[in-house]
Amino acid sequence: MMQKPTYDDANLILRLYEMRREERMRKARAWFTATCKAKSYDELLKLAPGGSDENASVRMVTSYWDLVASFMTSGVLNKELFFQSGRELLLVWERVRDYLPSMREAYQDPRYLQHLEAIGNEFAAHFKKQDAVAYAAFLKRIK
Repeated sequence: MMQKPTYDDANLILRLYEMRREERMRKARAWFTATCKAKSYDELLKLAPGGSDENASVRMVTSYWDLVASFMTSGVLNKELFFQSGRELLLVWERVRDYLPSMREAYQDPRYLQHLEAIGNEFAAHFKKQDAVAYAAFLKRIK
């Protein structure tokens, strides 16, 4: 049975949106969505080497969306309500999906971005169930 969203869910989504508007975060998100289309961890390291502004942007964007996803995996935030407006989380997940296992191996951290992975996979399944053609078009657009 699906839990009904609450005003607290809506308020948390609004607060998360406000956090995304912070100047450095906007810059990181703009770079990530426009430029960070690495297909492998090696490509990512070339695109965003350690210590670079680009690397900071990758870490900022992925850790932000992992934080947001942790609210859903822990039951603090209603997933169904979030899925209605939080497509950027899915974009980030689809961009890191292929090289996340290599990142985890390099970091020696098998749980790195685990919340992003869990919610990203649920979001993808939800989107596909709603409209498989639209999901395929979304993937084509963002990759």
